[in-house]
Amino acid sequence: MSGFHPTKCIVVQRLSLWSTRCLTALLVGWICVTARANDAELQARLEPLIAAHKGQVAVAVKLIETGRGFGYRETEPMPTASLIKLPVMVEAYHQAEMGKLDLNAVVTLKAEDKVPGSGVLTSHFSPGMTFTVRDAIRLMIAFSDNTATNLVVDQIGLPSTAATMEQMGFANTKLHSKVFRGETTIFPDRSARFGLGSTTAAEMIQLLERIQRRELVSPVASEEMLKHLEACDDKDRFPRFLPPGTKVAHKTGSVAKVRTAAGVISSPAGSIALCVLTTDNQDQRWVPDNAGNVLCAEIARAVYDTFNPKSLDDAKGPRSELRQGDTGELVMALQRTLNERSQPSPQLSIDGEFGPSTQSAVMAFQKQRKLDPTGEVADATWAALSPLVVTAAPVPEPEVVNSEVLELKPADSVSGPPLVTAEAWVIADAKTGTILWGSQTDLPLEIASTTKVMTAYLTLSLAEKDPKVLDELVTVSENADQTEGSSAAVRAGEKLPVREMLYGLLLPSGNDAAVVLAEHFGNRFEAEAPGQGKAARFIAEMNRTAKTLGMTDTKFMNPHGLPDRKHVSSARDLVKLASAAEKSPLFCEIVKTRQHGCKLTGKGGYQRNVVWKNTNRLLEISGFGGVKTGTTRAAGSCLISSGERDADRLYVIVLGATTNESRYIDTRNLFKWAWLQRGHKDP
Repeated sequence: MSGFHPTKCIVVQRLSLWSTRCLTALLVGWICVTARANDAELQARLEPLIAAHKGQVAVAVKLIETGRGFGYRETEPMPTASLIKLPVMVEAYHQAEMGKLDLNAVVTLKAEDKVPGSGVLTSHFSPGMTFTVRDAIRLMIAFSDNTATNLVVDQIGLPSTAATMEQMGFANTKLHSKVFRGETTIFPDRSARFGLGSTTAAEMIQLLERIQRRELVSPVASEEMLKHLEACDDKDRFPRFLPPGTKVAHKTGSVAKVRTAAGVISSPAGSIALCVLTTDNQDQRWVPDNAGNVLCAEIARAVYDTFNPKSLDDAKGPRSELRQGDTGELVMALQRTLNERSQPSPQLSIDGEFGPSTQSAVMAFQKQRKLDPTGEVADATWAALSPLVVTAAPVPEPEVVNSEVLELKPADSVSGPPLVTAEAWVIADAKTGTILWGSQTDLPLEIASTTKVMTAYLTLSLAEKDPKVLDELVTVSENADQTEGSSAAVRAGEKLPVREMLYGLLLPSGNDAAVVLAEHFGNRFEAEAPGQGKAARFIAEMNRTAKTLGMTDTKFMNPHGLPDRKHVSSARDLVKLASAAEKSPLFCEIVKTRQHGCKLTGKGGYQRNVVWKNTNRLLEISGFGGVKTGTTRAAGSCLISSGERDADRLYVIVLGATTNESRYIDTRNLFKWAWLQRGHKDP
């Protein structure tokens, strides 16, 4: 029995169980997320709120019991601010389950531990105070205490949160550094871009769903984590407009340009997992009615009402009076109206809560209008206040609205191609490259991951000269591993043949795969300046090749297509690129492949299997053969596609479609119209 250690054996068994749980939950979550289409009613309610917000927004919603939900940019990495403390809590309970952390261990507050910002420890407690790790977690979640957070991170280790999130399948959820200790960052590039932490809305609701189902770490740990989340004292976001008494287990985050919230809302219809992430917000005020806070609150109420059309408020029947303790949109209208109609203005916060300040303002208004100063709003006070100011922007009088003559645009033509959402599009003969029809075909636009057609073309051009290139082993660098956005899920130190990496580039649209190929082949191309790095040489060759192909509207700044205003091409140029790339039989084979399995070899010789699925949904339909999707916030939804009917092959390229779904509808409509013009009939 030499080498046997019972304690280690127990830990290994627990780790195995933990890994199995993670994998199972990840697969279930992935299936749910990928299979779910946006709920039409949620979309109708939420998209206007999102569109009106002055800032970047990502949203994910799921009614846990039914799977009904909605997503808006839900897979895009966004800053978390203090929301990252939720995954930190998960990691602490994970380590406790593994026997690596004692939640009842006592920590001692030292003067050097104190950091500014949210919380109570720094301002109200003296050095030398002692409390348990479990209490530090409660302070971290309930009061978003920054000092308590750092104490927890010291206990679990800074790198552990990101490592466990990645093991669970949440590659975008990372704690970058300790709070107000930027010098401790373990992800410098991500810190520069996102600040304290990063995640996606989709990953957060999957975490929350698993906690709510009592499946994360263990049932006991999940229950305890929910209790921490229910203690969160931030009432300016999700709880704000919800019916009184609604239970919300949640966490929020705030820095100047960022407001975030994620949690589980209990409702008669079931448990609602909701995440709202905002960044680059125009409103950066530190007030309860900050636009980011209000957006979170409005989305929470809209989601609640969608799933619960007969809410508790409705069940009570209408009530014309408002008094202290009431909440909701009518209270917000009251507050806006009092601010505008009272002299002087009471400068109320538009928070939807009828508290003492609102009551005092009502009484002052009633005295000004010689009404009984009850502090309650009934018929006489409503009459004096009317018309209410229901939005921040003034609403004109009905007679003004009803007398306005609105301009009509010309009727749609019954001839010509169908209407599409895309900013630019082109239809071309795939055999000759001839442009047949198009709109704004020469307009330079950001092209997102359609860039990867050029990355693949350069790689395959080298392989055409020396087929052994395809069998060369490439090693994933740390830089490639940390590349943002869509991913082939390859990890630093792992190796695989170039041939396989091309599948990782073109099927899941791996930004990491693009960097791997650029770094591997860069030195085989001419440098534009002394000391130019490998990836920069590769990009320089991309631009030289674009000129050779006659792509006059094109400029490449990277090998993957992540946003850069100088990284542009046109629909016409992409026809030239697709025509050149499809001269390679291997390229054609890869881009029409719907899924591909591969075995990766890592450091020390371990092996693991991956499955890459093609992001191009047209491959589900007979007659389509590729070529490449692309999506970023800046570029919109893009698609280079090829189709064949009766030996007639066409390219259709759409750039800047409004949504992922729209690019497929646009493309299919353009193909259908083109086939009719060329005399084809249904098979």
